[in-house]
Amino acid sequence: MLRTLNLTAGYGDQQVVFDLTLEIGRGEIVSLIGANGAGKTTSLRSIVGLAALKGGHVEVDGKSYGAPRPTGMLAAGIALVPEGRGMLAGLTVEENLLAGAYTVRDKAVIAERLAEIYEMFPRLRERRRISAALMSGGEQQMLAIGRALMVKPAYLLLDEPSMGLSPLFVSNIADLVKRLASTNVGILLAEQNANMALAISDRAYLLQQGRIGLSGAGEELSRHPGVRAAYLGSEERL
Repeated sequence: MLRTLNLTAGYGDQQVVFDLTLEIGRGEIVSLIGANGAGKTTSLRSIVGLAALKGGHVEVDGKSYGAPRPTGMLAAGIALVPEGRGMLAGLTVEENLLAGAYTVRDKAVIAERLAEIYEMFPRLRERRRISAALMSGGEQQMLAIGRALMVKPAYLLLDEPSMGLSPLFVSNIADLVKRLASTNVGILLAEQNANMALAISDRAYLLQQGRIGLSGAGEELSRHPGVRAAYLGSEERL
């Protein structure tokens, strides 16, 4: 179980997230929805140690981390696919994937995992020798997820994976998230695309100005009048 308990985080003197408490089980899809600027990215970054904690802590399978560091959280089994994909544009597709395995020392394990990624994403195998900068947005998102999977995470944090993608690729991403969860990976999905996120989520949290406003089953939140009004196109209002 991945948990945050009363997590308060931000940058410098700016506090962005307030008393964030949520949990993600292995094999579960949990979405964090909310408007742009609600604090979704900071929430994910704080879990992996990229935003300073000002209070609270993170728990991974019962172990508490009061001041998470990126390498420590990666070793604990948490990988982040950042907003914007974070491509190493000067490297090839395969070099990007290998960069994701920088904490793995066994070359045989790296080769095995690379083969698994190519099995999952045949398009990446086809384009493994080209520069990542030449790929489409959807292909780059596949690469970003594949790179994160090179460390065999127990929990995968996805920050706006559908941003800028065509409806077809959004559907592909949704299918991929479900497939990953079926392999016992816990997924925390931060998304402005609430329709997609809630449709595939076991549970969901609505983040409003850095605080949890609502939580419940994905289907339950998709039927909530306030959520429908603000994020799903209903005429009702919060």
